[in-house]
Amino acid sequence: MSFAFICAVALLASALTFFSGFGLGTLLLPAFALRFPIEVAIAATAVVHLANNLFKLVLVGRATDRSVMLRFAIPAAGAAWVGAWILSLLGDMRPIATWNLGERVCEVTWIKSVIAVIMAGFAAVELTPSFDRWAFDPRYLPLGGVISGFFGGVSGHQGALRSAFLVRCGLSKEAFIATGVASACIVDVARLAVYGREFYTEKFAAVGEGGGWHLVGAACLAAFIGAFAGARLVKKVTMRFVRVGVGIMLLGVSAALGAGVI
Repeated sequence: MSFAFICAVALLASALTFFSGFGLGTLLLPAFALRFPIEVAIAATAVVHLANNLFKLVLVGRATDRSVMLRFAIPAAGAAWVGAWILSLLGDMRPIATWNLGERVCEVTWIKSVIAVIMAGFAAVELTPSFDRWAFDPRYLPLGGVISGFFGGVSGHQGALRSAFLVRCGLSKEAFIATGVASACIVDVARLAVYGREFYTEKFAAVGEGGGWHLVGAACLAAFIGAFAGARLVKKVTMRFVRVGVGIMLLGVSAALGAGVI
């Protein structure tokens, strides 16, 4: 069940977020968290996120504004490395508390609590009616890269902030999409460099159990299909509808994470 569910989420999220520049990681992380420990779920999500962005880069990369991309992505990559390193430290901390849900022992850990708070914060942003009008002056691009990259490293939630900072740079629709994709690829490489050492090396068995790597590969393929179809599908769905749906789901998952249920 989780295999089909995760692939379905990857396909749908990739299709709906082709133009917005965010949402795949937001939707896919909770799905992977049903199968893997939260820190491994973040890393698995990053693999699919990077693979999907590389695929989209092949489709639209020629329109990338290199000047804007470098001003944003270089600070973002450094901040993503720091965020991923902090995530690795949280993963080594002892549980805050444990409680029983029937016969199941639920652990409230630091890493789950931090991710839950971040997800709840992003849910509040997604559910804010004025979010559609959020935008920042282009001179704040490096700062935007730092903020977006840091949260990308800690929890994978980076796209909404990235879009808010890039949207005011005077880019065409094609350049906005391509520049966001190129920036996301750089951030993904930076955080995967830390995840690979801290998570996949130490918890390789956890990813491989029960066809874990096959699941990651299948999710990548599903995301490719979604990205390919996204240009047609996204025109029929309002971004407000997508954001409200994402926000509601984030609130539910953050509550479950904070309580140690997942």
